[in-house]
Amino acid sequence: MGDRDDPETIGRRVQRLRVERGLTQRQLAEPSYTPAYVSTLEAGRVRASEEALRHIAGRLGVAYEELVTGRPARLATDLRLRLTEAQRTLATGETEQARRQYAGLLAEAETHGIGEVRAAALLGLGECALESGELADGRRFFERAEECLADAPLPGRVPALRGRAVAHYLAGELRYAVYLLESTLDELNRSGLHDPDALLLLYASAIGPYMDMGAHARAAQAAEFALALAPQAGDPALVARMHRSVARTLLAEGRLAEADASLAKAAELYRTLQLRTELANCHWMRGYVYAQDGRLDRAEDELREALAMLTAKRAALYSSQVAVELADVLHRRGRSEEAAELLHGVLDGLSSERGAVHAAAAHRLLGIIAEDARDTEAAEEHYVRALSLLERAGAAGDLADLCRLLGDLLRRTGRVEAALDAYRTGLGHRTAPGTTTLGPAPAQPPL
Repeated sequence: MGDRDDPETIGRRVQRLRVERGLTQRQLAEPSYTPAYVSTLEAGRVRASEEALRHIAGRLGVAYEELVTGRPARLATDLRLRLTEAQRTLATGETEQARRQYAGLLAEAETHGIGEVRAAALLGLGECALESGELADGRRFFERAEECLADAPLPGRVPALRGRAVAHYLAGELRYAVYLLESTLDELNRSGLHDPDALLLLYASAIGPYMDMGAHARAAQAAEFALALAPQAGDPALVARMHRSVARTLLAEGRLAEADASLAKAAELYRTLQLRTELANCHWMRGYVYAQDGRLDRAEDELREALAMLTAKRAALYSSQVAVELADVLHRRGRSEEAAELLHGVLDGLSSERGAVHAAAAHRLLGIIAEDARDTEAAEEHYVRALSLLERAGAAGDLADLCRLLGDLLRRTGRVEAALDAYRTGLGHRTAPGTTTLGPAPAQPPL
């Protein structure tokens, strides 16, 4: 009932259809209504009941939905079927095809005023933009989706809010990404809107920014909440994503076997769901786990698999990020020239606004490689560029280590005062990870 057009619009539509079919007002009204009632309805002076409109739709030979909304019969159902297909296309890694499907759906949804499909299409376009690294476009799509969902309950708006936060995170705006995620979590938990899928999506998405900011305690807490919520969540894709995110926290705590087991669960779910993008990310995180555990041969295999899968689906930003981690493994295996070539190949696709943390990691590693080659001038240049990127992103967890590297280099080249400044900067970021950049933790869910 709430989706029907206003009485004047419906009245004009009834009159047009009646005239097209050569019916009089009496013929349209009989046997249940009077010609005067039809005349009043066509003039838009009465809000007809559903029963009356169903009678008139039957006499006119059109579907009730088409009469009251002006949309062709079955349009909404057909669009939802196409929406499901677009979601499956994106999930299996065909980003460009999914983008075309979502764009077509958006155009039709806007033409016919189907808000639910319009919001879902905008969300899909936002996810496509994230996949291809077009972060500004992605953020705009998510903002439009939020506007479309303005009257929906908060759990219904969470995917759009989370998408916007991820866009800011990938752009290197860690603190603002955390603010968006935490404020939404706080509102959900304080208002009693304990939707398991929404909470799980938010907690899993917060782990990455927390880790990059050095807020390991908060990342661990988010992981614990995500694990506790997983049995209540209705979406297996969310559970799989959660396992992948939680693995990173387990790794930070030195729980390597548990991290690997969590990734194995995620990979199995993604294989079942045929979500190739997320499966690629599972290989990515598994490679990270192996690298931290010193199993460099297995790390290289996993990261190369992830890179091949992401490159095949043209996920440019994610591909660049994986390449940086693969380069680190190659360097540790004694193949520094190969690592440097890989890093130079991806740096053009990374910047302070697009993958800032990984851009900094690339410059850091190039600095180390330059130092090994005794090119102190190039090493210092890379370290300084990395420092600038990390300071802008607020990635406290990596800043301390980088300041140590820069300080050691400056000290070895005789610039003691500059080295001391670098060490002090690093100590400032080391004192209490997370506490200098984050406010109070959000309210906790009832578990």
